[in-house]
Amino acid sequence: MATQRTSFAKLQRDQAKKAKADAKRARRQDRGSGAGEAGEADESVIDLSGESAAPVSASELLRLVEALHQRFESGAVSYEEFEETKADLLSRLPID
Repeated sequence: MATQRTSFAKLQRDQAKKAKADAKRARRQDRGSGAGEAGEADESVIDLSGESAAPVSASELLRLVEALHQRFESGAVSYEEFEETKADLLSRLPID
C-alpha cells in the first residue's frame, strides 16, 4: 500500500513560512550591518503566506520581483528561495 503524500496546501504553508523567516533574517542582518539601498529592497518583501488582507496590484508585484532579482544578484537570497519566491509572485499576477 502506498503512503500518502504531503498535500499541496501544506507544502505552500511550509514554503511561505520559510520565505517569511528568510526575509526576517535578511532584514535583521541588513539592519545590523547598516545597509542602505539593500535594506530598502528587503522592506518590499511581502508576506507570502497568502494571508495578507489587501490584494497586491500588478505593478507592485512586478516591483517586488525586481527587488527579489536585486537581492539574488547581491547574494542575499539563495537560488532555491529566489525561484520559489519568484514563482509565487508571478503566479499572483492577474491575467486579463
